[in-house]
Amino acid sequence: MSMHLYVYYRAHPELADELQSRVCGMQQTLAERHNITATLQRRPEEKDGRHTWMETYASTPEGFGAILAQAVADANLAHLIDGERHAEYFVNMSCA
Repeated sequence: MSMHLYVYYRAHPELADELQSRVCGMQQTLAERHNITATLQRRPEEKDGRHTWMETYASTPEGFGAILAQAVADANLAHLIDGERHAEYFVNMSCA
């Protein structure tokens, strides 16, 4: 079963460039190694002095959560994020 992973979190705007650079590098490596499609998005407005960021991963393999957790640690993202990373999985449903 194909699953898609959505991860959202908040970060201070002054860290945006560094966060974007690290996440994009991490996603490129994950895409190459695991044959997935990854995107990075951010809400345009600030709320309470922070931006909300969203990483998406399409058609993730089984066990991808652990793979991503290791990639996040390797990219040293924790100090750039304010609070927790929230992950949610969704499956494709047929409309036929």
